[in-house]
Amino acid sequence: MILEIADIRIQPGKQAEFDAAIVRGLTQVISKSPGFKGYKVNKGVESPERYILMIFWETLENHTVDFRSSPLFAEWRSIVGPYFAGQPAVEHFTLLAKSD
Repeated sequence: MILEIADIRIQPGKQAEFDAAIVRGLTQVISKSPGFKGYKVNKGVESPERYILMIFWETLENHTVDFRSSPLFAEWRSIVGPYFAGQPAVEHFTLLAKSD
């Protein structure tokens, strides 16, 4: 299992619109991609324009190849991209340990 973490900053004052857009993009677009296993979205308390998006993929290639090179990626970006204040920082992680 691969965890993709995207640190997203959006334009000020667009939180309510972005909240709806990101959920729509995740449920209607990304969830259709091969290897998609689920997601979590957290929004900043001290920084209300900051969001941490966590997407769980079966393999790294499910994100970097299957999703990124598909028409779904362009569709996703057309939904959420207009709200971005800059390019999101994206990294991938594997699980080391967890609590129950």
